[in-house]
Amino acid sequence: MTLRELGDLLEAEVICGEQHLDEEFECAGASDLMSDVLAFGVSGIILLTGLTNTQSVRTADIIEAKAIVYVRGKKPNKEVIALAEERDIPILSTRFFMYKACGLLYNRGVRGVGNQ
Repeated sequence: MTLRELGDLLEAEVICGEQHLDEEFECAGASDLMSDVLAFGVSGIILLTGLTNTQSVRTADIIEAKAIVYVRGKKPNKEVIALAEERDIPILSTRFFMYKACGLLYNRGVRGVGNQ
């Protein structure tokens, strides 16, 4: 699935990183606890979270996430967007709650982290 298809599926707004929308990904992970993301995160995942501070971007950068999707209609502030642009990490925002966003991705065949 591409980031563009993810955006369409989740009815998401692209906050930054439009140039990456044609990139593909295979798995996703969801958490509001960045310590959990550091523990389970693998390179190339899509990170779904409701945490819209700079820590989410720094964590995504450390694990080499493909993109961040903020759930529940949350949108980052300018500082967070600037950091994501600096680190070249796309950010999308969906109105869906995390449970529904994950379910939609699962139904489209996106693997969860640790699922082989």
